[in-house]
Amino acid sequence: MSSEVKHYPFYIGGVKQVYPNVHPGIPKYASAVVVDNLVFLSGMTAQDTKTGACLTETVADQMVVCLDKVRAALEEVGSSMENIVKTLILLKDVKDYQIMRKTELEYYQKHAPRLVEEPPASTFLQPASLARPEFLVELDVIAVVSRK
Repeated sequence: MSSEVKHYPFYIGGVKQVYPNVHPGIPKYASAVVVDNLVFLSGMTAQDTKTGACLTETVADQMVVCLDKVRAALEEVGSSMENIVKTLILLKDVKDYQIMRKTELEYYQKHAPRLVEEPPASTFLQPASLARPEFLVELDVIAVVSRK
């Protein structure tokens, strides 16, 4: 049995993040990889895809940026927010847990109401650090292309 695998590259400033565009030691990764009906997204942070800068300074604002990027990545592969089946949320400081979850719920209410009633499986971790000190939250998501 063979599986169809599609890669959706990550871009910063319109430049595909692969060699030779990325220097050795800089991470290279796909924005999304689709295997049959499963969608695996790379971790989403509040990093601006044009400049590489961190866009915001609060957990709530960074969470919205992350979720916006998740939504855009899922739509690019032909899926949607409502098809999320698993989230891994990396939060820099556990004291921000309630803010993070409140922001997530409000976002789902607006953009993916199905997830309010049928939430995805979810794991929360407080890592020793994230990719850059200014990042307060990172989302790692698994979804399906279609629920059919």
